[in-house]
Amino acid sequence: MKKVLVIHGANLNLLGLREPEIYGKKSLYELNKKLYEEAEKLGLYLVVYQTNSESQLLESIHNAKDFFDFIIINPGAFTHTSIAIRDALLSVGIPFIEVHLSNIFSREDFRKHSFLSDIAKGVITGLGEYSYILALRYIAENES
Repeated sequence: MKKVLVIHGANLNLLGLREPEIYGKKSLYELNKKLYEEAEKLGLYLVVYQTNSESQLLESIHNAKDFFDFIIINPGAFTHTSIAIRDALLSVGIPFIEVHLSNIFSREDFRKHSFLSDIAKGVITGLGEYSYILALRYIAENES
């Protein structure tokens, strides 16, 4: 069974409350419930983690080494600012998919740059919760 770690970064704990016109009306709890249901259907072992702390996010990546086969990460605003997260992902060598609920390329200029995209297996952006669902499906169907 493939083991997948989903990491939700900064401010994703406010889903459903923060700018619902951009991020949707579902709460993080509702999103996670959907992810667990999908993972079960796909035969994936799933752990979901959310933090607003860059250092805790780094620790979650470090601790994933030798346990998880794949990471799905939505770093939130850290996408555009954190070389440390990039370095952590490179260091553990776990393939990952970068996901975003909103289309970062149709937003403010500073959101159009990601420190992770060029080292990710793939990037899925702008499809709301389906960004995560598609990442799970890809892992189930394509990754060994």
